[in-house]
Amino acid sequence: MFTGIIEEVGAVSRRSGSDITILAKSVLEGAREGDSIAVNGTCLTVVSFNAESFVVQVSPETYKRTTLGNLKPGDAVNLERALAAGMRMGGHFVQGHVDGVGRVRSVKPQGEFSLWRFQAPTEVARYLVQKGSIAIDGISLTVVDPVGDEFDVAVIPATLQKTTLSSKRPGDPVNMEADMLAKHIFQFMKNMSGGGLTIDKLKRHGFA
Repeated sequence: MFTGIIEEVGAVSRRSGSDITILAKSVLEGAREGDSIAVNGTCLTVVSFNAESFVVQVSPETYKRTTLGNLKPGDAVNLERALAAGMRMGGHFVQGHVDGVGRVRSVKPQGEFSLWRFQAPTEVARYLVQKGSIAIDGISLTVVDPVGDEFDVAVIPATLQKTTLSSKRPGDPVNMEADMLAKHIFQFMKNMSGGGLTIDKLKRHGFA
C-alpha cells in the first residue's frame, strides 16, 4: 500500500529483459530484498540493491498494462516506498496496481499553478468523480470536472518540482490507478442488485 506522495525522483540506469535497474537514494534507506517500491505508480519488488541503486523485475503482464515498457536508460521515474504501520497518511490509498494507461491532453498555466487535462482509459473513467482521488504515475491528485473520459487536475508548483510531471507534454502516456474505495463501492453496488450503479442506489445505501 502506498500514499501517492512521491519520495524522490530516480533514474533508470539499465534495462535487461525483465530487469530494470534504478538509481536512487532516499528509498534505499533501510532497504531489504523483497521490499515493495512503487515506480511510476507500479508496485514492484526489490530483488537486489546496493548503496546507489536497486533492481526490480517486471512481468510481461505489467509491461502490457503500464508505461514501464517505454522506459530507457536516463529516464526519470517517481519512487515511493510502501506505507509502514504508524506512518502519516498524506495522500490517499494507492495499491500500486495500475488500472490502465491514460494520456495528457493539455496543460494551461494559471499563475503559479497549472491546470492539467487528462484522458482516462475505460478502466479508470468509470470511477471518476468530482473531488475524488486518482494516482497518475504514482502521484496522488484530485479530480476536477470529470466529463466522459476526460478530467482536470490542478497542480501546485511543489508537485511539479518533486515529481516527473513537469517533463510531460500533451500526448504523453501516463499510468493511472483509480481510487480503491470507488472501485470497491462500484463493484459492491453492482453485485447487490444488478443493473449497474445509480445515484438512487447510492442514496439508499448511504453513499450519496
